[in-house]
Amino acid sequence: MPPRLVAILLALFLVAAGRSIIVSGNDADDDFFEKCPASRCAEGGPEIRFPYRLDSSPLLCGAPGMELSCSGKDTVLALPHAGSFNVTTVDYRYGLITIKLGGSCLHGLTGQPGSINLTSSGYPPDDDIWVISLIGCPRKWTPEDDYHAAGPISCLSTASQFVYLVDAFTYASGLPSYCRVIAADLSIPFRRPTKYDYTWLETAADFKEKVADFIAQGEVTLWWHVPPITDKCVQCEKAKKYCGFSSATNQAFCRQGPNIKLIAATSSAAFVILLLLVVILVYFYTQSKREKEIRLKVEKFLASYNAIKPTRYTFSELKKITKRFKNKLGQGGFGSVYKGELANGIPVAVKMLARSKWDGREFTNEVATIGRIHHFNVVRLLGFCSEGTTHALIYEFMPNESLEKYIFSKGRNALHEPLKMEKLLEIATGIARGIEYLHQGCNQRILHFDIKPHNILLDRNFNPKISDFGLAKLCSRDQSIVTMTAARGTMGYIAPEMYSRNFGAVSYKADVYSFGMLVMEMVGGRRNADPRIENQSEFYFPEWIYDQLVNGQDIGPAIEIANTSEIEIAKKLAIVALWCIQWDPRDRPSMTRVVQMLIGDSQNLPMPPTPFVSSPGQDAVIIAPN
Repeated sequence: MPPRLVAILLALFLVAAGRSIIVSGNDADDDFFEKCPASRCAEGGPEIRFPYRLDSSPLLCGAPGMELSCSGKDTVLALPHAGSFNVTTVDYRYGLITIKLGGSCLHGLTGQPGSINLTSSGYPPDDDIWVISLIGCPRKWTPEDDYHAAGPISCLSTASQFVYLVDAFTYASGLPSYCRVIAADLSIPFRRPTKYDYTWLETAADFKEKVADFIAQGEVTLWWHVPPITDKCVQCEKAKKYCGFSSATNQAFCRQGPNIKLIAATSSAAFVILLLLVVILVYFYTQSKREKEIRLKVEKFLASYNAIKPTRYTFSELKKITKRFKNKLGQGGFGSVYKGELANGIPVAVKMLARSKWDGREFTNEVATIGRIHHFNVVRLLGFCSEGTTHALIYEFMPNESLEKYIFSKGRNALHEPLKMEKLLEIATGIARGIEYLHQGCNQRILHFDIKPHNILLDRNFNPKISDFGLAKLCSRDQSIVTMTAARGTMGYIAPEMYSRNFGAVSYKADVYSFGMLVMEMVGGRRNADPRIENQSEFYFPEWIYDQLVNGQDIGPAIEIANTSEIEIAKKLAIVALWCIQWDPRDRPSMTRVVQMLIGDSQNLPMPPTPFVSSPGQDAVIIAPN
């Protein structure tokens, strides 16, 4: 809707209503900031304001546990079990507070192993963390050259115990028997978190250099979090507004400055109607503008799309194909899927993208990737429609639906008969060949980033077809590392490096990890993280099956098979899956190697090292130096 039309409609409403506009401030907001003004302990010192407060201010001026005090010109923070520290900076925008260690080396690290935070509800960030542990040894230990360890740390060591700093994810494999863990899994970013430095520690020398920098800096930066108060405050700061707290609603709020309130002189109903009208008009205007921009981007993309592309259909042709969307196959967050038939009699599945979810990216991703490739194990895109607000993708029809409906199908009320292990091996091999083609068989490498049972479709003969390329990313075949701004995929199948660069750089090995998690579910006939189990740490299927295989135990009863040949196939699939879900991407095989393992002799398959660095659900810690 044009801005001029919005202005005309508003003017007409105001004239017709004959009401006046009164400008005033928000009394409740102003009252909070009068009682709780920003303050400092000294000129040039850190500014103290909500959610922090000075100990001399009223309790309502700060969140629980966020109390600072003045010692002369110094701003002081008291940490339970660790002592008091001088504060150098407070970053309200990112929820950070930097304190001086006061020359006490790693003071506070061993006070509460695995947990140093400002409040009981604190948690660390998702990215750029470096997880370490402290190791104590009764005599000096000389780590191997490629081992990530540094020390002994002189200020923590004694005559009877030498303390070392080690990488938490590597110490278990090479730790001497005479050493023990003093404090496990301490999370530290490589540098100040706001710099977003995702440096990966490639060598032992890198590790020792980082440790030396950490000890020499004499400062640490802590994350603070008191949900939901600090969540709201961080949003306020990023919007360049101050954060306050309302005792009436018991919620944090953003200060808007002088608030303009439209008040009807003789009728409050007129004000409500006017406000609703403004909201509706602005909403339709912004939506219309956004949709127009997206349509222009999509049309520009389609105009430059010169590959052997699928057929473009009009909306009227789409209605004929689907017989006016008569036969609905299913629905998801993306929209709805309908069965249809082309003019030549070929059955198709028509995926109608929901208008509310439409941003153009999924549509262009699908057309740019799947539209240009043809492989037996990749679902074929036959056509598409992009007309006005209607956007659809037309695929070959898969009569046996998704793999998800078969591998999780057990019990008397199951809709489908569970597949035999021989067929599951064929399906796993087909999926692996499809991913191998995406990684190696195209002019550009295609990273799928959403390999899971729901996205594996089965044709009439149960041949697998990889589908749903909405999250896919194209890169050159010689590009081993890709840049990611956020994690992509589905929980339970996302590789660890997608969450934290501490585990390695993001590459095609992320698809290998997802494939391994999928195969593990095919073996077990259950989800790896079963929502029906209340305490996930008590039973995690991949870790359980690894222990069974290492100890030579029979896995047949757990996966409800007794046939010897099927048990051997299950072991083969499990070993391949365990290789694929190694936490270090460098330890995972390529998909070419995965195919070789699947079609080769199971007797020659070596057992992989343990892919589990800790028990599922283990809590992280919250300490980080600059």
